[in-house]
Amino acid sequence: MELRLSRTFTGLMHHRERAYDGAFVLPVGFTALLILGATAAGLHGHLGPHWILVLAGLITAVVAAIAEVRTIVPMVAIAWLTVTGFSRPPYAQLQTTAHRGLVVAVVLVGCAVVPAAAAAWSRRLAVRRLLAEQSTLVGVTHGDSAVGVSSPDGVEASSRVNADVWAPRRMLDLASAVGRRRQALGIVLAVIGLPIATALLTDVRGHLALVDDLLLYLVAVVGITLVGGFWPAVVAAVAASLLLNWFFTPPLHHWTIDSPQNLLALLLFVTVAVTVSSIVHLAARRATLAERSRAESSALLGLARTVLSGHDTAADILDHLSEELAVSAELQELIGGRWVRVAVGGDVTDEEPGHILPVRADLRLRLFGDDGGEVTARILEGYAVQSAAALDRERLRIQAAQAEMLAAGNRMRTALLAAVSHDLRTPLASVKASVSSLRQTDVEWSEADRAELLATIEENADRLDALIANLLDMSRIQTGSLQPLLRPTSLDEIAPLALRGLDAGLLTLDIPDTLPLVVTDPGLLERSLANLVANALRYSPAGQPPRLAARAGDGHVVLEVIDHGPGVPPELRERIFEPFQQLGDRRSSGGVGLGLAVARGFIESTGGAVTAAATPGGGLTMRVDLPMVESIGDRVNESA
Repeated sequence: MELRLSRTFTGLMHHRERAYDGAFVLPVGFTALLILGATAAGLHGHLGPHWILVLAGLITAVVAAIAEVRTIVPMVAIAWLTVTGFSRPPYAQLQTTAHRGLVVAVVLVGCAVVPAAAAAWSRRLAVRRLLAEQSTLVGVTHGDSAVGVSSPDGVEASSRVNADVWAPRRMLDLASAVGRRRQALGIVLAVIGLPIATALLTDVRGHLALVDDLLLYLVAVVGITLVGGFWPAVVAAVAASLLLNWFFTPPLHHWTIDSPQNLLALLLFVTVAVTVSSIVHLAARRATLAERSRAESSALLGLARTVLSGHDTAADILDHLSEELAVSAELQELIGGRWVRVAVGGDVTDEEPGHILPVRADLRLRLFGDDGGEVTARILEGYAVQSAAALDRERLRIQAAQAEMLAAGNRMRTALLAAVSHDLRTPLASVKASVSSLRQTDVEWSEADRAELLATIEENADRLDALIANLLDMSRIQTGSLQPLLRPTSLDEIAPLALRGLDAGLLTLDIPDTLPLVVTDPGLLERSLANLVANALRYSPAGQPPRLAARAGDGHVVLEVIDHGPGVPPELRERIFEPFQQLGDRRSSGGVGLGLAVARGFIESTGGAVTAAATPGGGLTMRVDLPMVESIGDRVNESA
């Protein structure tokens, strides 16, 4: 409904506020009057003067009602010539009394002015009613307070809305083929050029026939059309017909015409001149419209590129609007009865008066600055709709991110509850049972039994410590609060520290002393290697201990934790790095499935990478890539 409101608004404003272009209507009106005169002459008096006056007045009234106001004067002039020249025999002779000519002129003026005024008033009422409906449905405001249109007549509401709504004339006025300067130049050429042409033709009047004079004046009118457009050409055509009548049609220097052929020639001249001017004008207007359409298409193409290139926020679209059309804009949303700015493009100040383009019931586009006559409804509608869609996309992305965070949190809480219910309670139960046994007074424990119970307590306490540490570390990674301290580090110093607390006798260590330094956080790397080695020890079969090896690569150092256990299928190698995931989702006695997730999170936070691959001969190889100090320095030098 929102988009239909905007299209209905611009469409009805275009059809109701604007009348038909005179370039279309005047040639039709002139031709109709010429046919009326020819019909009257062909009927030889059977069509009386009153009927001719009535029909000419009817034609004039229809043209005045549907066309621009500027068409009244030329239509009345040609209608007067038709009535006075074809009312009675001898036809096509401009011979009439002053009284009769004045009466005909008054009647024709009345036939033109009354319908034109009625049509203008009707269009104005339609526009007011439409503005009132728009303000009611869209909620256009003046300043910061909402316009609640509730008055029955809607006049007051429409007047208030008119102060803010983007002026439709400036947005939709595409009918003018030339600018005002060229129109003024055309008038100047008509005022100066026609008298000069008349003077020159008067000097050679004896050598040229009337038809030659008509053709020369027609050439002058067409030239004026090319410069100034249609209306200067109409003025020039009427002025040329008067000059031809006064200087070149017998009797000379009188307004009467004694030859039917001469009056018919003048009427044909005016009709042909106006028709040719109309065609030239329409061609020029089509060229102008084509150029504006090209500019409009270019602007819309730029808008599409902005959206498709990933810059699809409402602010990006309004910035593009500001750059392309040299206007500032802001997108406002109706929140709590007030319009609130949600996106802006260009320099916008609250003190600056703005024009408003409704987008939908709760959204509007406010524009600042002079459009220069180049902003059309389609361009603004495209930007308005795209900015509204971009705003909706932004909010959907935020909602989707929030939903994903909530879902991840729910998964974390569910897995944590499962871990607490089993993996954490098992060592707690062992500690509790061992402590309770030691505190029994009715049982004598041997030294070996005491040592075994204390070892059980220590072992399960270490398990609890490792589990809780992994849970805390995973929480830091998930919340983004992990802040590594990077520095050059030697791997042959970190690897032995990572094996503390593990059964290092079951591990083969192959780390050359000549390895270059790596850039990492030593503490995080130590914890990561400990988790990877513990995982390898857990799944390595007896007699095939895992191996921790390191080698230098191209700009990085590669650490590999290699075991010969059951291995992991390719489709599950990424899943094992997810929190609370164990192979086959079977809980082992060693943890809750956080070791690999914590290891990857720590190493990636320091700029490294962890991947899983198959071990030749069976098993799993965890590969850790760490950046060298030399490669980091080279990148810094290149950027500098």
